[in-house]
Amino acid sequence: MAWITKNSATMRVERRPEPYLTQTMRSRLESEVLPRYETKKAALLPALHMIQHEYGWIPHQAMLEIAEFLDIPPAEVLDTASFYEEYWLHPKGTHTIAVCRSVACEFCGHEKITQAVKDRLGIEVGETTDDGRFTLVELECLGSCGTAPVALIDETLHERLTPEQILALLDEITD
Repeated sequence: MAWITKNSATMRVERRPEPYLTQTMRSRLESEVLPRYETKKAALLPALHMIQHEYGWIPHQAMLEIAEFLDIPPAEVLDTASFYEEYWLHPKGTHTIAVCRSVACEFCGHEKITQAVKDRLGIEVGETTDDGRFTLVELECLGSCGTAPVALIDETLHERLTPEQILALLDEITD
């Protein structure tokens, strides 16, 4: 099998005039986060969380700014951010629907929950609706195996779901 490669050496990072890693964030990292670690590199995860919490995702420009601030290669920031499912490398919708796909949820029919959302919103897992309202994802485990199938809508856990219930919950969401 051949390796699929991409020419990342010529990648252009879209930049905005103002930094994502603001001076306030830098100060907070320096005063609250860095003192807890032996090396600056160890503060990478908190820095990524800080950016995502502020903007809802982690733009490439922000990854470059974090790399410079922590004095590490940008590739290490991208490798870390792309390794963990919790980090968003693209803008996501106003509302996130995260269906659990663990073994317990699989046995209890998580596929029907996911399919109902896909059919209602007209998107696939990992996609966002054209209006930017909803993003659908599947997560490995939400830690509620005894009440499977489960899903998070934004930050609220919904248990013992049926396809009809997940659709009713989507109908209740107002922006």
